[in-house]
Amino acid sequence: MTEQEAYQEHIRYTHDTYCQIVIRHASFDAARMLAARWKREISLEYLTEEKFVPLSTTDEYFQVPDYGETYLFSAQGQTILLDSRYFTSSIRTFLFFLHFSSIIR
Repeated sequence: MTEQEAYQEHIRYTHDTYCQIVIRHASFDAARMLAARWKREISLEYLTEEKFVPLSTTDEYFQVPDYGETYLFSAQGQTILLDSRYFTSSIRTFLFFLHFSSIIR
């Protein structure tokens, strides 16, 4: 082995050792960051046991509407049966504003 080859082998070993040290310290950093995250996190099981609240939500958009009640809406001598009281009140408000805006003009 010539002096040049010995030097190249030394450089290769030095570089390999340096890379191993960098990778080992990166794994230490990752483990420390995970441990810190786990320390700050709260378990969902602990939260549900503490508050006694089930982890669920309900969405009103996909519930079946209750058509049991109907509301009367009268306009210009015509009576309409509406299933939604919110729709009925919004129509009344709209017509109220239309009526008074025509009076003001």
